[in-house]
Amino acid sequence: MRTLEYDVDLCVVGGGFAGVCAAISAARHGISVVLMQDRPVLGGNASSEVRMWIGGASGRDNRECGILEEIEYENYYLNPQLSFPVWDSVVYAKVKAEKNITLLLNTTCMDATMASDNRIASVKGWQLNTETYHIVRAKYFADCSGDSILVPLTGAACMYGREGKSEYGESIAPDVADKKTMGMSCLFQIRETDHKTTFIKPDWAYTYPKDDPIMQLRKHFSSEGLGRHNWWWIEVGGMQDALHDADECRDELLKIVYGVWDHIKNQDDHGADNWDIDWIGFLPGKRESRRYVGRYIVNENDVLAEGKHFDDAVAYAGWSMDDHFPEGFYYMGGCSTIWHPAPSPWLVPWRALVARDIDNLLFAGRNISVTHVALSSTRVMATTAMLGQALGTGVAQMIHTDTTPDTIDIPALRQTLMADDCYIPFYQREVSPLSLKAKCTAPVLRDGIDRGDEHMWVGKAGEIISYTFDKPTKLSGVRLIFDSDLNRGCWNMPSSYPLVQKKYKVSPFMMREFSLVFEHGDGTLTTKVYKENRKRFVDIKIDETCVCVSLIPMKTYGSEECHIFSFEVR
Repeated sequence: MRTLEYDVDLCVVGGGFAGVCAAISAARHGISVVLMQDRPVLGGNASSEVRMWIGGASGRDNRECGILEEIEYENYYLNPQLSFPVWDSVVYAKVKAEKNITLLLNTTCMDATMASDNRIASVKGWQLNTETYHIVRAKYFADCSGDSILVPLTGAACMYGREGKSEYGESIAPDVADKKTMGMSCLFQIRETDHKTTFIKPDWAYTYPKDDPIMQLRKHFSSEGLGRHNWWWIEVGGMQDALHDADECRDELLKIVYGVWDHIKNQDDHGADNWDIDWIGFLPGKRESRRYVGRYIVNENDVLAEGKHFDDAVAYAGWSMDDHFPEGFYYMGGCSTIWHPAPSPWLVPWRALVARDIDNLLFAGRNISVTHVALSSTRVMATTAMLGQALGTGVAQMIHTDTTPDTIDIPALRQTLMADDCYIPFYQREVSPLSLKAKCTAPVLRDGIDRGDEHMWVGKAGEIISYTFDKPTKLSGVRLIFDSDLNRGCWNMPSSYPLVQKKYKVSPFMMREFSLVFEHGDGTLTTKVYKENRKRFVDIKIDETCVCVSLIPMKTYGSEECHIFSFEVR
């Protein structure tokens, strides 16, 4: 068989949003990356193969930004029809645009070689469609596979199941530790038509009659709610082995899916006469399996304390401690999850992304170093994307500064992340010295806070915001943050398709067109116009010497007001 070999700075295993954001952030900060994904598409549980919503922190102005929002906004711009195949291509294009990333799709990580100094030397992947082995040697390895595939391949320490209440003093943990987990789901989607349709249940699927006790415990849906539900409670596997019983769980989920739709369509009146089943997922979306043991294990008490005691905080979470019962669909005690309150936001430490026993192994995603209880808050994809961006940026910093996971400059890493529009609560972003030194007509744009109405400039198209310097000054860059409407509510890909489908477009407040005007000391001007912008965070490299630089907002995506959070120069 053919074998291809690579020598890179970072090898990322797993192409969900944790892996995608890790790879892109590392590449953008100048290091070489291989991204190995065992599926034909990127996005993991958010891809067309699973179609789970991207959840994250709750609360005003707490929405996650960075690379994740850049990808989501590209999707709103290119894919207002909310097609899942197009969504896949948007994520794919973002990765392929990075010249420092080698993308290996359909490639299963199947082996790892250890060096003599407690480090991973290489991993080996098998790409079935090309009959090719890929051997990747790297300085650092990031396991973003969800299932922690590098655990069995390297012998790294891991956790599985639920810790007992006394182990970490967790109030919502079970009294006794066990091997139970949250389960997995095969989602399905339905589509409304303009006529009455029929559904014939296959013989091998389950039947849930009108008075079935399980269905009586689950929400019954009227026609008003049918198009807004993603059927998350069709869940099994928590009482089984989430890894080795995954195919068996899929088979059970498919029997349930067809049975549930038969119940809604045929066994009772749910207002579903004009609805058809449109898509059924054959790849279960997992909530939990193996978790790494890192340099620190985050627990419920850290969540409730908002993680404020972590000096090495690099990201945040803010989902509730959404702890699904292991019985899932078959839980007979009512709703199959408890949304235990959690503060939003709370901080996640760097040490939870670094393996305890392998010096060049890091991880991001639902497999980070957390207890089962803390996992119930960190496992959602907007959070894991932020963890991935922190990991990739951190590895790039270690490569450039010749440091290690234990000696990395965390304050410097935080500043880089915040400069890249990754919000880290309770920390202040440093503003460039040049911005603070110059005269600015809108000082709110250099206060170092990139969210919240009180930190936003509001004006009209054509108004001028300027920095003026005491003498001709050479500029290397301009940093802009526009208003993407962080409080826009749920703008996820659809769970189902009503006859009239809402289209999620770029926020009307987003700046579509703007210009930068540079006044030179000799009275001449240079004007640069930027059109079709759809990014909240815009970082422009500049090579201009001037006595004044002006930002002129020219056109939004619909609003008469122009909203800007940051305009800084360096």
